[in-house]
Amino acid sequence: MNQPEICADVRNQLALFVYGELSFDEEETVEVHLSSCQECRTALGRQQELHAAFDRLEVEPPPSLLRECRVTLRSALENASLAGQQAPVAKPASWWSEFLASFSDFGHLTWTKPAGAMALLAIGFAAARFAPMITTAGNAGLMGVADTTGAHVRNVEMAPGGRIQIVVDETRQKVISGGVGDRQVLAMLFSAARESADPGVRAETVELLTPQAGSSEVRDVLIAALKHDQNAGVRLKAIGGLKLFANDPAVRKALSEVLLSDANPGVRSQAIDLLTQGLGPSMDKDLVGALQELMRRESNPYVRERCQTVLASWNASPEIY
Repeated sequence: MNQPEICADVRNQLALFVYGELSFDEEETVEVHLSSCQECRTALGRQQELHAAFDRLEVEPPPSLLRECRVTLRSALENASLAGQQAPVAKPASWWSEFLASFSDFGHLTWTKPAGAMALLAIGFAAARFAPMITTAGNAGLMGVADTTGAHVRNVEMAPGGRIQIVVDETRQKVISGGVGDRQVLAMLFSAARESADPGVRAETVELLTPQAGSSEVRDVLIAALKHDQNAGVRLKAIGGLKLFANDPAVRKALSEVLLSDANPGVRSQAIDLLTQGLGPSMDKDLVGALQELMRRESNPYVRERCQTVLASWNASPEIY
């Protein structure tokens, strides 16, 4: 297959690639081609912009619509068995027929063909995601009993024959792998450290980022976790990751802030250790003031003792005058 044919084949799959609907082998083939073809990467960008536009035009159907559609479909399936016994009754054109006709009416305009194809693709994607699977017998099929992780129940009702019919939305999962130096992996780690709702995931992410703390970009993520994460375990992991960079001005500023604001005594104690490490008998006037202020408000006896020890080594008073 020559290059133009390969490009044409890849571009025909871009819409499915954007939605993650390709098989593993197909997706890998597309990704390999995109890595070496600027024109196809540009086409992918246009495809992503188009789908983003579709996403912004979200339409929330009335709650009764899905129920009415199922009732209509069930009735049609029940009546199908009588099709050979009586002539079909003419019905007004459905909205679907009118929709298809609207594209055929403009068949002479070539630009409408891709637009129509994309519209049909969007509708097909929505139908595959939200509608229950229908068996040949007319009953709703099961949507994967063994794999309900990430499933959201949208509707429950009694179906013919005493069966219970449950409609669920399912979340697809995708595995991304690579080294910490991989930009995509690093971006996902940054996102997990800042945005994951699971503190265990955030803590593990911070630990994975720690060996890369020599990068200012990684240190910024660790500093943000130290200052803003709601979980004390994650903050302790972050402060441990910054231990080798305690002399960095941005790190010292963050340590000084958490020293006086963090609710966890373990974090406050470690902040004292990092701020004073390597200083020896040299007095840091700003740090003396911070430790004196901490002594004024500190209730934890261990943290108070750490403050007193440091201030005494500098012959500084534990009190503010």
